[in-house]
Amino acid sequence: MAQDSGTLDDDEVSDVASDASGEISDSDNVIIVSGFRQSLNAAISAKREAVGQVDVIVAEDIAKFPDTNLAESLQRIPGVAIERDAGEGRQITVRGLGGQFTRVRVNGMETIATSVDGASFNRDRAFDFNVFASELFNSIVVNKTASAALDEGSLGAVIDLNTGDPLAYGAGLKLVGSAQGRYNDLNDDIAPRLAGLLAWSNADETFGISASAAWTKYETPELGNNSVRWANDATFRSVDGVDCAANAADPGCVEVRDAFHPRIPRYGLVNHDRERLGATAAIQFRPTDRTDIQFNALYSNFNENRDEYWGEVLLRSNEDEIDLSNYVIDGDNNVISADLENAWIRNERYHRESETDFYQISGTIEQAFSDNFSASLLAGFSKSDATIPVETTIIFDDRDGTYSYDYTDMKFPVLAFGTDVTNPGNFQLAEFRDRPSSVENKFKTIALDLDWEPTSGLRLSGGPFYRQFDYFTQSARRDGQYCSAFTCAAGAYGAPVTADLSELFELGDAGQPAGNTNSWVVPNLDAAVAFLDLYNIPAVTREGDVRSVEEKVTGGYFQTDFEIDHGLRVTGNFGVRYARTEQSSQGFNNGQYVTVERNYDDFLPALNLNVFPSDDVVLRGAIARVITRPTLGSLTPGGSVDEFNFVISTGNPFIEPYRAWNYDLSAEWYFAPGAILSLAGFIKEIESFPVSRPLQITYAQSGLPTSLLTSGTPVYDAIVNGTDPNRQFEFRTTTNGEGATIKGVELGLNLPFSAFASGALANFGVLGNVTYVDSQQEIEFEDQIFETTFSGVSKYSANGTVYYDDGRISIRMSGAYRSGYNTGLSGNNNFLEGYTSSFNLDAAIRYKVTDSVELMLDGNNLTDDYRYRWTDDDARRNYENNHFGRIIMAGVRFEY
Repeated sequence: MAQDSGTLDDDEVSDVASDASGEISDSDNVIIVSGFRQSLNAAISAKREAVGQVDVIVAEDIAKFPDTNLAESLQRIPGVAIERDAGEGRQITVRGLGGQFTRVRVNGMETIATSVDGASFNRDRAFDFNVFASELFNSIVVNKTASAALDEGSLGAVIDLNTGDPLAYGAGLKLVGSAQGRYNDLNDDIAPRLAGLLAWSNADETFGISASAAWTKYETPELGNNSVRWANDATFRSVDGVDCAANAADPGCVEVRDAFHPRIPRYGLVNHDRERLGATAAIQFRPTDRTDIQFNALYSNFNENRDEYWGEVLLRSNEDEIDLSNYVIDGDNNVISADLENAWIRNERYHRESETDFYQISGTIEQAFSDNFSASLLAGFSKSDATIPVETTIIFDDRDGTYSYDYTDMKFPVLAFGTDVTNPGNFQLAEFRDRPSSVENKFKTIALDLDWEPTSGLRLSGGPFYRQFDYFTQSARRDGQYCSAFTCAAGAYGAPVTADLSELFELGDAGQPAGNTNSWVVPNLDAAVAFLDLYNIPAVTREGDVRSVEEKVTGGYFQTDFEIDHGLRVTGNFGVRYARTEQSSQGFNNGQYVTVERNYDDFLPALNLNVFPSDDVVLRGAIARVITRPTLGSLTPGGSVDEFNFVISTGNPFIEPYRAWNYDLSAEWYFAPGAILSLAGFIKEIESFPVSRPLQITYAQSGLPTSLLTSGTPVYDAIVNGTDPNRQFEFRTTTNGEGATIKGVELGLNLPFSAFASGALANFGVLGNVTYVDSQQEIEFEDQIFETTFSGVSKYSANGTVYYDDGRISIRMSGAYRSGYNTGLSGNNNFLEGYTSSFNLDAAIRYKVTDSVELMLDGNNLTDDYRYRWTDDDARRNYENNHFGRIIMAGVRFEY
């Protein structure tokens, strides 16, 4: 295959790894490098040989990736930070740009893998790394600079995930297996993790087959508190005994109305029960030195049951029925503590079943027609099918309760019920919801690369390509109030709750202080579903719940690679890539399912230049025109209504792509065998940045039919069997925004102590990196323009590892730091939402009992770091604060 700038195919990575596992001369001594150091040396060698700015992660050995999660391995690379879901890495940010701006290729073919986070499916172009078991891969290549030969679509990076080539394992039979037990100290869950690989090739190493599989099943608790944002501009029924409706100018009523209070303060448990199965298969045939034929198949199945148990008070939209007293307002204009009477107590039980099936089949044929002319053909298909067959919420209400809250410690508030919330008789089964949904992503790819080397040091390459991407999402609802669907007693708002319909929930360690209420009744899910006969109620698909996008990209590229060595060695490439994008977007608009078609063309020149002042120093520079196509969920002409949170979301099929010029400079010093000190700077000049612009409008102003509102919503009045069209909604859509610039610096170091020491000390080493990113964009908020950082961008991120590896025993400890960042616009008059800084500490120990048997001990999240999410950039009000427990894994690995 024609070699992309900065990329290394699987054979080349394997060759580099083999070279690094041999003998490295250090003065007159010979050091045998193996294990973790072997993988580091292979990665450094691959980086040094690449034409562009590249970072590589190589497995220590067959089926032995250095981390249990691919995203967590990627965070070790300069400029890369990760976003976590349920405590494990899910998506990545590269040089200040999130997963939407990063293209991921599996065995050379672009694809998207979709999973579910806390709120919903991933409905954009971001790749969810938690779908795959890390044991299935043997290398990751991160291409930070573009080239004409490299697939377009990324402002951040192109990441190649590679499974093993069958012929890379050598002649004969190869069998590898591992088994681990996984322990979480927050719930005492002990879970299995199994992996294995089988490979065979003939004695001539011209034909080989391989297959691998990995399976794990585990539970991760998420314990903590949640406010579901803070809100102001709401009038309570009374404040310190004063009727606010009759005394609107009362100072207490006014200052409480203007101050912020928690919308739904609560403690609870979110339990993630996950199962992951992955498998690969490959056939490789190399009949001559000039022909290489390979077929790869990859399958992954990722299941999660998410169960939530909440004890809360629904201040949101019910303030005019609640009496507030003994309040305190702090310096950030928060009603930081208060007592409530006639509080709307709500205990929720939420259950979601989700499943992602990912398939990919691809094939490559590489043929050398002569010593200087070759061709490579790649074709493949992938599909990510994510479904939520069950998403059920059962709600118990007590609408005249007593309650107090105290957020003086914003991260760990005191939330106390005055009403006995352990007594089922105090509640009524008031509401129910079930929202099945699905998202499907499909890719078809075919590409031809031609490669001609007319003379030594000059190579010409080019070829056409075609990709088709199909995105489809749909959902349905069976939501309602109990008294709208069934017969209720006079004055009741739900069915009486009996002991059979409920169960007692005990909170556990959520970091709660003394005085907090730590137990309450929640719906017994199975009993409540059976009582309602919920799943036999017809699920209604509404306008906005069905959307799709078809995208076809055709084009080609031409690239010239060169190497000049006349006293000063210079390498590089230059070329241009052409891409024509045809999009067809579908969705409901004003009651009609409409299709909007558009197309656009992009010419993307790129230049990479490398100068070698000496054998140990590489200076690199790159300039490229790049694009990222808009988020898929934003392209549809239709929209949806979230009547529970008062949000209307619509798409815009005419959003322009993100277009930018990228400028990169770097210096790399390979000052000793296996060592590198690197410094890189980058500038990304983004011409247009699509932005979401929320507006406050009434539901009537949206023009949407009231039939989209279901009974059981705060907008719906079951007594008059109608809706309030004057209720305020937040209207969200995406438009083409102003341009912006991202710039930053990366500093990286890999220092094996063998560079300056001998004996036992030579087995130690350190590696680490620090990244600084400066990003600014303008955001409109309350008719003013504010400058803030890009969504998902941390100003600082850093990773460090200290290790010892003598070939028999390997010990390493790694820390990952990420400074705080915003996640985008918020609601309820809060400016932005985001997370504070985080630090994760991991450790791993490997001991080789024999050359074939190895014992393993891993520790993840050893500090049990809390994840604190805030709302409003100035006040940093509590949105949620939770933790996931420490993970210890112990096991054995064998190789035959």
